[in-house]
Amino acid sequence: MASILSVSGSPSPTSRTTRLLRHLDDRLRLQGHDVTPLDVRTLPAQALLGADFGHPAIAAATALFEQADGVVIGTPVYKAAYSGLLKSLLDLLPQYALTGKTVLPLATGGSTAHVLAIDYALRPVLSSMGPSHIVPGWFTLDKDITVGEDGTLTVASASATALEQVTDHFSRALGGRTAVLASTA
Repeated sequence: MASILSVSGSPSPTSRTTRLLRHLDDRLRLQGHDVTPLDVRTLPAQALLGADFGHPAIAAATALFEQADGVVIGTPVYKAAYSGLLKSLLDLLPQYALTGKTVLPLATGGSTAHVLAIDYALRPVLSSMGPSHIVPGWFTLDKDITVGEDGTLTVASASATALEQVTDHFSRALGGRTAVLASTA
């Protein structure tokens, strides 16, 4: 199946965004895809902020984008926009780093007031990078994502259903199998 890069733009080590992405990564793996996670917060801050294109970690991240057939981009919403950490990585990628790729944008946030951040902040940047297709994304409220003491993730039913639908749509766009999966909520 397809090779997918799953990018978390959250700066937090206990991020709901990252946990949600890793949960969806598992669903994509069950559909036959090879998924590689990338947490932008693990890249060297000096390289990101100093625009060090030649830094080995930045070069490796760029190579992951080049090798992927599809890219899932997840970000928390801050001040009605995607994270500055994600922006710092996107700024370092080649202008057309998403050429020929299918992209799934996802966002998390504390208020429905930020639901349009995907379409008005993130989608234009992703579009400028040349993807062949950006599938409809999804915004999930923080309150709909619960992490148990044992680290298990629970997503509220309505959000879980919507996330499954957008993830399955992304998978189908990449040629994945989705028909026989049980709910992973």
